[in-house]
Amino acid sequence: MQKIVEMCDLKRQAAKIRSEIDATIADTIESSAFIKGAKVAEFEKNAAEYIGTKHCISVGNGTDALYVAIMMLNLQPGSEVITPSFTFVATAEAILRAGLKPVFVDVSDSTFNIDAKTFEAAITPDTKAAIIVHLFGQSAEMDSIMKIAKKHSVEIIEDFCQSFGAECKINGKIKRSGSIGRIGCTSFFPSKNLGCFGDGGAIFTDDDTIADNARAFANHGMRVKYTYDSVGINSRLDAMQAGILNVKIKHVDSYLECRREAASTYRKMLANVDGIIIPTEQDGCRHTYNQFTIRVKDGRRDELKTYLEENGIPSMIYYPYPIHQQKAYLESPHRVAGSLTNTENLCKEVLSLPMHTELEDGIIKTIASTIKDFFKK
Repeated sequence: MQKIVEMCDLKRQAAKIRSEIDATIADTIESSAFIKGAKVAEFEKNAAEYIGTKHCISVGNGTDALYVAIMMLNLQPGSEVITPSFTFVATAEAILRAGLKPVFVDVSDSTFNIDAKTFEAAITPDTKAAIIVHLFGQSAEMDSIMKIAKKHSVEIIEDFCQSFGAECKINGKIKRSGSIGRIGCTSFFPSKNLGCFGDGGAIFTDDDTIADNARAFANHGMRVKYTYDSVGINSRLDAMQAGILNVKIKHVDSYLECRREAASTYRKMLANVDGIIIPTEQDGCRHTYNQFTIRVKDGRRDELKTYLEENGIPSMIYYPYPIHQQKAYLESPHRVAGSLTNTENLCKEVLSLPMHTELEDGIIKTIASTIKDFFKK
């Protein structure tokens, strides 16, 4: 059956800002400044101000952002870095690429994020850092996690690739994801809360030394042209994407509000469906709903997914397999801290429904009605 809704409708979103996008693209072509330059500097300034950090260093994608960030901690080879197994693989990938050892921990089955108790239980004398993922649009328990990290001298990197604009309370003050740990990392992949028209990413920090070193590392280790004090990589956001992001960051708050309104409608319409569990909003946090992810009970997730597809409704499984059970990671240095029961169960239960800035109440009602019809069968 033909789709009645897009999983992520970027075409309609772009149409609303087409004149602004066309103008910045034309300006970039006219200037012929395609790499670095004024548009990149402008975006880094705008993004740092929005997140609430002193520095933003743009890079080629979110995976590079994670790798650059962890390299900035100068950890000894083999040091342990805590991270969830229920996330996109790039988080663990960055740890191994840096010569470090991922320690996989469980997540809450209600928020899908690491909780403070699980985090602390995984810490050993070899634990030097943690990459805390803010999954699906919601911040982890950062107030408690930061206190535990300080107690055990564990450096915190935030992976907020899916949670640009999310907020939580830290010591009674509202802070945005990416501004809480030593370093924050995000992605500007097109489907993200703030997405460009290709690949892009950035790291955020208040630390002047980290910012300077990260900028050099992402440019082949170069500060002075053709002079290399360290080995680096080539990772940068191009001017075309920076210009597009400069346009879209002006609209990001309205985008996030659209997502929250869509999530609220989903919640109302799915509240009394016995076969599913709707996502939990953590107290003191502002969920930005990069995904609206339900849990399907009694082993019926795949059956529901097929039924939705038959009725023209796409859905996605994020994620079907935990990282700690993937071949590449079973064969690499790692540690599994305790039981990952929630992670393994979530991989069998989660189903993400259509979620984007152009989602209308009527379509959400149709999706909800289709889900209700499925459970009446």
